[in-house]
Amino acid sequence: MNNRRSLFAFLFVATILAIGAIAPLVPRIGAQNVSGTTSNGGTARSTNDNEPKKIVYPVSKKVDVVDDYFGTKVPDPYRWLEDETSAETKAWIEEQNKLTFSYLDKIPYREKLKARLTQLFNYPKISAPFRRGDTYFFTKNDGLQNQSVIYIQKGENGAPEVFLDPNKFSADGTSVLSAFSLSTDGKYVAYGISQGGSDWSTITVMEVATRQKLADEIKWLKASGVSWQGDGFYYSRYPAPEKGRELSSKNEFQTVYFHKVGTPQSEDVLVYEDKVNPQRFHNVGTTEDERFAILNVSERGKGKQGNAIFYKDLSKGDKDFKPIVAEIGNDSYGVIDNLGDKFLIRTNRNAPNGRVVLVDPQNPDEKNWKDVLPERQEPMQGSSTAGGKLFASWRKDVATKAYVFSLDGKLENEIVLPGVGTAGGFGGLNDDKHVYYSFTTLNYPPTIFKYDIATKKSTVFRTVDIPGFKAENYETKQVFYNSKDGTRVPMFLVHKKGLKLDGNNPTVLYGYGGFNVVNSPGFSSLRLALLEQGVVYASANMRGGGEYGEKWHEAGTKLKKQNVFDDFIAAAEWLIANKYTSSNKLAIQGGSNGGLLVGAVANQRPELFKAVIESAGVMDMLRFQKFTIGWNWVADYGSAEANEAEFKALYAYSPIHNIKMGAKYPATLITTADHDDRVVPAHNYKYAAALQAGQGGPNPILIRIDTKSAHGASNTTKAIEQTRDIYAFLFENLGVDYK
Repeated sequence: MNNRRSLFAFLFVATILAIGAIAPLVPRIGAQNVSGTTSNGGTARSTNDNEPKKIVYPVSKKVDVVDDYFGTKVPDPYRWLEDETSAETKAWIEEQNKLTFSYLDKIPYREKLKARLTQLFNYPKISAPFRRGDTYFFTKNDGLQNQSVIYIQKGENGAPEVFLDPNKFSADGTSVLSAFSLSTDGKYVAYGISQGGSDWSTITVMEVATRQKLADEIKWLKASGVSWQGDGFYYSRYPAPEKGRELSSKNEFQTVYFHKVGTPQSEDVLVYEDKVNPQRFHNVGTTEDERFAILNVSERGKGKQGNAIFYKDLSKGDKDFKPIVAEIGNDSYGVIDNLGDKFLIRTNRNAPNGRVVLVDPQNPDEKNWKDVLPERQEPMQGSSTAGGKLFASWRKDVATKAYVFSLDGKLENEIVLPGVGTAGGFGGLNDDKHVYYSFTTLNYPPTIFKYDIATKKSTVFRTVDIPGFKAENYETKQVFYNSKDGTRVPMFLVHKKGLKLDGNNPTVLYGYGGFNVVNSPGFSSLRLALLEQGVVYASANMRGGGEYGEKWHEAGTKLKKQNVFDDFIAAAEWLIANKYTSSNKLAIQGGSNGGLLVGAVANQRPELFKAVIESAGVMDMLRFQKFTIGWNWVADYGSAEANEAEFKALYAYSPIHNIKMGAKYPATLITTADHDDRVVPAHNYKYAAALQAGQGGPNPILIRIDTKSAHGASNTTKAIEQTRDIYAFLFENLGVDYK
């Protein structure tokens, strides 16, 4: 589809940069007993022994707010922290940051650690090129630029020139390029800017040949693509939010418009709206030949996992969308491409692991579908067309396997990858002679390969040189362990070679476990700062993710969410039983849904871990649906308001509702940011207040609240600083003698 072909390259680029450096949700990271800290930041030890005193935390007042869920009264004493604009909340944030940074400032090697992280990150990061005609585009970051720059050149080997520099979007480098979509003829580019990494995006249009920025300004896009048709494009937006509540108010009634270049947004043509179902997503894409417009409608807010798809034949002047799949259920559908007047569609309908079918939109009944790529035992990772071929990949025990097929599904060859790891890319235009793909794993830096379609050969196109990194100094392996109910779960490990299995290695266990997301093995240059200090990094692949297809995902959702926590606890117990580490040397880390994971697990088994890094987590499982796009998560989590059984399940593990007063919790560093409008920071404010109040032991409970940043760090500087503080906290609390 046009939106895929315009945006796939940019999204692919973003993936490469994230894998090579900083993951967008959390800097995947590696914590000794530290002295306590008083409310003014001073250290304080008991006069009776060598145990540190408990920290005196800023006052978090409690209010008398009680909600009734199916007859169960649930107090919410920190409800006031949901008002991010109040003077009380702002004062609380200031005091919490003062305490946190006074603690971090006393770590003697913190700035040396930052210097090392800066050195490790300071290498050129260049993407694969993507093109329109004979004009090629690619992104490059010289090393420490806050944002990557888009370059343009004539031909694959032409002289590159700066085309668009996002570092100039704002003085402090916190405004982010959120979309980059070229028109089919290459005349225009529509690009998006988000402030501080917010999910809100504003679209600007530029003329490619002259680099002239046009007057077009398209506002209030969220969860939207930009899909070209002629001299305009389709996009999806929400109504403008209440002033002052842009980052917290609920997003409803997404509507599709068509914008013609050179006109104001007020003249944009309404393409599709639904005034009855406020929580549906609506997006329109176009096929590469611009013959078809495809409408995708989904509604995860009511617990449905799938979508419906409709089409217009623009060559025939269709005014209304016609159904291919008319009803939203639990099956997903995505148009890959059109072959003449038929569609190649990827779906999990009657195929939980995914398949590709050929559908005639004139006869869309399922009985008329033709299997092109039937379902396999392994889950399908991706499928795309380029150069008259169909490229598809599957996951075998999490690792990528990639193949080339004819358009009617005949296998032509496997694309042999360098090892057990993660590959992505493979898409392109129908007249491409070659495609690009990336490969990486935990000790293999992201490398871009060029695959020649005619010769079926892959060659290295671009690789990276990480300062001081030698792959042979590190060992990566995949292991399997049994969860509480006997389920076999994979986990990847990376560490220095020659590791002694004496139970004394500082270890960081990372996880996500939700939303069908695959926790793939990938390289991080910043993670080397952990590994070179002797830290073991473990990445578990729990249920709830997409590692083994939809059944694996479903087994970690709603009433079965406890399976995810059991899988993660079992990973920790395996690491201890196999002498990699001990409870006194083990930290856990996760962000977003992974923040929920580590918060819930730390509540359930606080004695199992020494330290916790919880980043931008969903921590209030009874109210998440009330903010921004949170209602979209009901499909995975369930709803405390709509279903009594789901309320009971959510209440049983919700991190802020399961803190036991006086329990001894691990050292915990919570991170969030003021522009996070995906998981609003109130989740983490309330969690920090509750955990500080409940902490009965000496370990620190700190919250680090960033500014002009969002669900992930908004620029390189902030990413390095956040990683520095996370690593320093971990080294201190895992007893790492930093060298």
